[in-house]
Amino acid sequence: MLTHTARSRGSGRGPGRPREFDLDQALDKAIRVFRERGYQAASIGELSAAMNVTAGSIYKAFADKRAVFLAAFDRYTSLRSAQVRAIAERLGTGRERLRELLSFFFDAARGAEGRRGCLVVGSAVELALHDPIIAARVRATLDGNAAVLAELIRAGHADGSIAPHVDPEATARLVVCMTQGMRVVGKAGWTPPETSSTLDLALKLLG
Repeated sequence: MLTHTARSRGSGRGPGRPREFDLDQALDKAIRVFRERGYQAASIGELSAAMNVTAGSIYKAFADKRAVFLAAFDRYTSLRSAQVRAIAERLGTGRERLRELLSFFFDAARGAEGRRGCLVVGSAVELALHDPIIAARVRATLDGNAAVLAELIRAGHADGSIAPHVDPEATARLVVCMTQGMRVVGKAGWTPPETSSTLDLALKLLG
């Protein structure tokens, strides 16, 4: 049967009823629709077609389109956070791991992936000003990324790979602004600079 979260947002199918679709797989497909189309432009019909389920099945699992979006947003950020954390926990100096993480962020802004867009950036631009719940989710995601970056800078202080005068929190916030800005221009179809040269410029912030 559907997860507890999905049932709580929908019309409440009773326990023991068979699952109509795999929730995570369906949300992965919904994520792509919302990334490419945005929230307002994405219709239930488009979501139904992409998720390969009927509109009725969607409404059984979720109360409305906003509930689908929130579940998709949470899955997207959960998966991305796991990727970020996995990179941050690899072996290497703080600077080396920071370079790998920046490469991950920068690569995501390029090509087809870049044109598809970032759900966090899209939500910040389209929805956060008018929806405090989504605004809080966006802020939490950006804060989480900044915290990981600051952690790597402090690790670089400890192992000597990053200059001691570099402020972890302020630099991390600046890097978040830079990486999110690259997602915006990538969505617009403007090809960001080559990853290696961009990384070299970014790492100059670290001394």
